[in-house]
Amino acid sequence: MENNKSYFSEALAGVKSLITGFGVTMKEYFTPKVTEQYPENRKTRLHVSARHRGRLVFKRNEDGSHKCVACTMCEKTCPNGTITIKSEMREDPETGKKKRVLLDYRYDLGECMFCQLCVNACNFDAIEFTNDFENSVFDRDKLVLHLDKEKYEGGSLPELINGGAEMEIGKFNTGTK
Repeated sequence: MENNKSYFSEALAGVKSLITGFGVTMKEYFTPKVTEQYPENRKTRLHVSARHRGRLVFKRNEDGSHKCVACTMCEKTCPNGTITIKSEMREDPETGKKKRVLLDYRYDLGECMFCQLCVNACNFDAIEFTNDFENSVFDRDKLVLHLDKEKYEGGSLPELINGGAEMEIGKFNTGTK
């Protein structure tokens, strides 16, 4: 007698679970869908968090020179070797002391894990991640950047560096067709 009771209660629980799942499915089926109109609204309504890690760039001094002193701490902490630094020791004509000079700072954006270990290891606050996320190219060689030779001006969407459009909690930042 007890086996019959457990059999029917289990069958009833299974049917109840099936009806609950079907109810959730039907509710989601009839709710209006919202699609982010990315390419069309990217300059007007797109919001990207300022904390988003999209691309590594050099921080610059007021005179436009970079802050990197070629200490290679970022290169050593990078877990997959996306940063390669070439430097040499040169004698400073003013002081007569030898000083390390940066020759090339190679950053491979295509291999980067965006872990930010390099930024955290930099004692001179010379590098940072920006939230510029539009980095797609057809040729992987274009993803190899030489940060010491380029001056980052904000990419294709400079307003995104400040977060882009204002984020409204509970609403999608999109336009309707």
